[in-house]
Amino acid sequence: MRTARPRDAHPVLRAAWAGWAALAAGAVLCVVGWYGVSGERFAERQLPYLASCTVPGAALIVAGAVLLARGRDALAASRVEELYGLLVAAEPSGAEAEAAERAATAPLATSGRLLMVPGGTLWHRADCPLVAGKAEAVPVDSRVLAGGDLRPCPICEAPDGSGTAEPAEG
Repeated sequence: MRTARPRDAHPVLRAAWAGWAALAAGAVLCVVGWYGVSGERFAERQLPYLASCTVPGAALIVAGAVLLARGRDALAASRVEELYGLLVAAEPSGAEAEAAERAATAPLATSGRLLMVPGGTLWHRADCPLVAGKAEAVPVDSRVLAGGDLRPCPICEAPDGSGTAEPAEG
């Protein structure tokens, strides 16, 4: 069974192979140039090896490195395009979109009971995901609330003390 692959992966592979080939050819030319230069005693006789082997070899090494770097960018870009296509394709329509919009605008927590975590800086509704299921969450004391040490939770939109929910007396 074949797996689904992006169609533009082949040019990326070709660029990668071309990059590796250019790097290898450049390295071979540099070695040949170095070997030729090392065998000549006078600078005038070394110049042809530098011009015909070492400089083009260095250029091929740079070109191969650029091809390899660009190939990785192209692969990442193709993956991003594929993910974007999946994201756009999964967009809900009609009644599903309306239900999702209503769920997004609905408050996260609606409980009237206020809780706090000892040592914390926020008070929360009892069904807030930050305190739901935590055994150390205790009801908010009106003295702590009046002291100004706690602030309302921005996630569950806990009332600021003048709202409908009342803290537990204690």
